[in-house]
Amino acid sequence: MNRSTVAAIASGTASVLVLLVIWEVLGRATGIRPVVLPLPSQVLVELGAEWHWYLGHAAYTTMTTLAGFALSVVGGVLIGTAVASSRAAERFVYPLVVALNSVPKVAVAPLFVIWMGTGYEPKIAIAFLIAVFAIIVDTLHGLHSVPQDVLDVARVLKGRPLAVFFKVRLPGALPSIVAGMKVAVSLALVGAIVGEFVSSQRGLGYVIMSAQGTFDTVRVFAALVVLALLGLLLYGLLVAAERILTPWRATTA
Repeated sequence: MNRSTVAAIASGTASVLVLLVIWEVLGRATGIRPVVLPLPSQVLVELGAEWHWYLGHAAYTTMTTLAGFALSVVGGVLIGTAVASSRAAERFVYPLVVALNSVPKVAVAPLFVIWMGTGYEPKIAIAFLIAVFAIIVDTLHGLHSVPQDVLDVARVLKGRPLAVFFKVRLPGALPSIVAGMKVAVSLALVGAIVGEFVSSQRGLGYVIMSAQGTFDTVRVFAALVVLALLGLLLYGLLVAAERILTPWRATTA
């Protein structure tokens, strides 16, 4: 971890702590009720008292998020590659993908519950549906951004199409694909929560919905804190993966 990364983490942590202190002081000074806006200390007490319970629900949400994310990476790269390989496919398939992405996922989430039941499957499907568009777009962008002269050299050297793809085009597109993955993992988390909102007895989305029904605002905020930490963890893992998958970029930086 270099100095700039440590400095960014330290400044970000300091900003959050300052915000929490201001929130705590103003909340106590104004006497606002916890049902409207709980104090950070109340949220921390809730998390400390029920950490194992929140951890179990977070594990369920993480599982569905990662499954939907993995499917979106595989499906998005395959679809993006297929679309990029043909002008006709890009002309006819890509607008269809854009149109499907424009449909609000909350509106179609109940359909997945009807089709797949109330288990893992609808949450994974919704996470996939929300996340896959980012992968498709960045895969297309990455494959189109490979310099033409590099492709011409590969063809002059009589490289086979499959070899050119795996040794030239895919490595050239990898930075864009990884950038899309960093966006998609957050979207997959949103999709998993949407699925849990619609129908679930487990997960952080279920925690938020059940707490909302009883006006337990402290529990809602506690679940949101866990969600924020989970999102940061998943994003951080992808940043680390980026350094492994594209080491030449880290060396250049």
